[in-house]
Amino acid sequence: MNTRSGLRGWLISPAGLIALCIVVAMAAVLQFSVRAFIPGSMEVGGLTLANFSGLGKSIYLSAFINTLLLSIETTVCSLLVAYPLAYALVRVRNRLLKSCILIISITPLFLGEIVRTYSWIIVLGNNGFLNTLLRQLGLIEQPLNLMFTHLGVLIALVHVTIPVVVLMLATAISHIDRDYEKAAQSLGAGPVRTFLTVTLPLSMPGIIASITTAFAWTFSAFATPQMIGGGRVPTVSTLVYQLGFSSMNFPLAASLSISGLALTVAALLLLGRATKRLKAIGAH
Repeated sequence: MNTRSGLRGWLISPAGLIALCIVVAMAAVLQFSVRAFIPGSMEVGGLTLANFSGLGKSIYLSAFINTLLLSIETTVCSLLVAYPLAYALVRVRNRLLKSCILIISITPLFLGEIVRTYSWIIVLGNNGFLNTLLRQLGLIEQPLNLMFTHLGVLIALVHVTIPVVVLMLATAISHIDRDYEKAAQSLGAGPVRTFLTVTLPLSMPGIIASITTAFAWTFSAFATPQMIGGGRVPTVSTLVYQLGFSSMNFPLAASLSISGLALTVAALLLLGRATKRLKAIGAH
């Protein structure tokens, strides 16, 4: 028992230390958010709530709305693309094909976020790979404006999110007992009906976990919106950077961070309530 307790303590201690550091950091951000900004100085003034009252301006509301839209769109698109990949990864029998799907799906995880983003700059630019290919095929005469647009940021965010979603979905699908599908087929259900009535409901735990993770991940994304959006696609994270390191208004940046965190928690709670029915379907 002593050995087990000691081992448990060694395992829990790092997590507790990290949690403590996060709490201290959040307390520091909260403290800055209620302090007055002194222009031209790194010092902050006394206590005030003016930072939060100023977040009702259109520029901040636009950042909140745009971040929510990007998070929802990225979650939906990632799920639609990742589910077929995860299903094929689990159900394909050919080892070579399965290895190819796995490599294609998770390769972005082994690349740094900056490297991935610069790659998309090369692909989406006016003289990039995509526009050059479309011009050579005669499909367009003028290059498509994909850089510094909402669509360009969305494409890059989906690419970043897909690997994690694929792994979560593949784990859920791999735990589905194939006997349920065989039973449905023996009762006359075709492949499509078997998938819709058996496979899809039983994979709901993975779908819900993927939705939650993709949404939270996208909401906090910084490098991709900053570099692909070029400051023209406002999000909460990019606005915090601009306020903190360009304007040196750390109190306002801190208040925006706290508000963004509160919005994320509220959105995830609403998402949890909305997926209760899906959880019930997966449980059956």
